[in-house]
Amino acid sequence: MGGPRGAGWVAAGLLLGAGACYCIYRLTRGRRRGDRELGIRSSKSAGGTAGFPAEDLTDGSYDDVLNAEQLQKLLYLLESAEDPVIIERALITLGNNAAFSVNQAIIRELGGIPIVANKINHSNQSIKEKALNALNNLSVNVENQIKIKIYISQVCEDVFSGPLNSAVQLAGLRLLTNMTVTNDHQHMLHSYITDLFQVLLTGNGNTKVDSSFLSLYDSHVAKEILLRVLTLFQNIKNCLKIEGHLAAQPTFTEGSLFFLLHGEECAQKIRALVDHHDAEVKEKVVTIIPKI
Repeated sequence: MGGPRGAGWVAAGLLLGAGACYCIYRLTRGRRRGDRELGIRSSKSAGGTAGFPAEDLTDGSYDDVLNAEQLQKLLYLLESAEDPVIIERALITLGNNAAFSVNQAIIRELGGIPIVANKINHSNQSIKEKALNALNNLSVNVENQIKIKIYISQVCEDVFSGPLNSAVQLAGLRLLTNMTVTNDHQHMLHSYITDLFQVLLTGNGNTKVDSSFLSLYDSHVAKEILLRVLTLFQNIKNCLKIEGHLAAQPTFTEGSLFFLLHGEECAQKIRALVDHHDAEVKEKVVTIIPKI
């Protein structure tokens, strides 16, 4: 069974208008080990790094989340460095720190988004990948999406003109996934639907999903993940309704995302969330239950 890291699986999520699919998987599985090894690791010392060169922030010697001053140094280093090794490490460190919501805002306010986005033009494919990964983490913030959306067309061109299943293609698809979780920017991909279908058909992933995916609908799952998977369910139901399939009781291939989300187990899990302690989750569930 192909894993959800494949290009086809990510493309499937985008085509469904439910961009949460892949980023949900990433949220529940964490970052890749390689990305973390070149980034910041937890420091045991309480002291800051104000007295150290900016390059030291990328060498893996510190494990604390960077503060605004350190992030500013790192952005200056990224903008001015010519050494590909330093650029790549700076991007990984920024990407790791952009996983924290407070830093997503700080990096934007420091003017960091265009600095990072500029590196998707780099000839070094590894640097392009790390820049896309950093933008992907930054794109979780809605205000950041407003600034990142101007790069969507360029990302699409790179994704669909590059080698199939390459690291750059997958990183670009992950960014497009996060940018299309809501309906705000989905229209920007209209002209690339054919390309998405091509990746879906030829990519090394497939649309089958392990049944453990349904564990994301358990009540103990973090609120932001619950809201994403509930939106995924809602979007799929809406897509089927638009196509007029709901009344016809369609037959889905066993193991597909449609099959899994149309099953009774999924319905029971969603109904149980009506008693969830978070009001936003409850409100979302109430709007979905009539569609089950």
